[in-house]
Amino acid sequence: MTPADPRVPELSVVAPLHDEGRGVADFVRAVFTELEATAESFELILVDDGSDDDTWDQIRAEAAQRPQLIGLRLSRNFGKEAALCAGIERAAGRAVITLDGDLQHPPELIGEMVARWRSGEARIVEAVKADRGAEPLTHRINSRAFYQLFRSLTGVDLRGASDYKLLDRSAVDEWLRLPERALFYRGTVWWIGFSRTQVEFSVPERATGRSSWSLLRLVRLALVAVTSFSSAPLQLATFVGLSFFLLAVGLGLHTLYMKLSGAALSGFTTVILLQLIIGSLVLLCVGVVGQYVARIYDEVKGRPRYVLSESVGSDTRERDAK
Repeated sequence: MTPADPRVPELSVVAPLHDEGRGVADFVRAVFTELEATAESFELILVDDGSDDDTWDQIRAEAAQRPQLIGLRLSRNFGKEAALCAGIERAAGRAVITLDGDLQHPPELIGEMVARWRSGEARIVEAVKADRGAEPLTHRINSRAFYQLFRSLTGVDLRGASDYKLLDRSAVDEWLRLPERALFYRGTVWWIGFSRTQVEFSVPERATGRSSWSLLRLVRLALVAVTSFSSAPLQLATFVGLSFFLLAVGLGLHTLYMKLSGAALSGFTTVILLQLIIGSLVLLCVGVVGQYVARIYDEVKGRPRYVLSESVGSDTRERDAK
């Protein structure tokens, strides 16, 4: 067996941050406590996803005190998926852990996840939510509806899934080969396969601030997730069109019979209702097609997933030296 390169850290931890300035120090302290007790060597990569507060200043201050910390700043808010990608692309560890920077993904799980990975039990260790904690009822309902819809359309059950994962280097390398710009991290990690195991956790309350996930952003993520993993909505549009074609044939035959038998009645209301229903369904089907065209449009443009504004920490020094 080839010995591990001592210059390569055993673990890389990646955390995207957006307007988390007040909690950066607490998060870094908690993660470092676990990593120092668990890993032979490690690096922590914090990605500032275009924050409007002092998140970047806090990252720079922590990086000045901790040589294992690397800070990446995106030029604007590209979204959590892009921020995760930026961090994973720069992670050099033999395993990579991704988690949120608001302490709702308990760093205390890192030890158990690493132990399972070291034992060879699995190449991917996923932390799943056994209890969603003090989550707003509307958010809970929306999440449940999304995962049920996603499961129905794709056959993939992501209930309880989170972005808190450990990926072996072999899994990371395969994930990095995925070329699409419209990312759904949880789904793409499932897609690459590999042996996997799960650890459960209860979601604690946020240490500071509040979630930046608005209903509109959640809907956008849901659209990307579904259209990236399934063509079922397109097939459903075809099925609806065929169903209404058969209905139209039946109504046409019935109307012709009533006309020939002399029993035809005026049906102004029926005609209007049918026009409204059919028109609405046509527009809905066009909208479904439009979502897939939008995905194609985004991919064809070939723009990068993110733009890096600046970076701090050991990664910057090493790249400059080269």
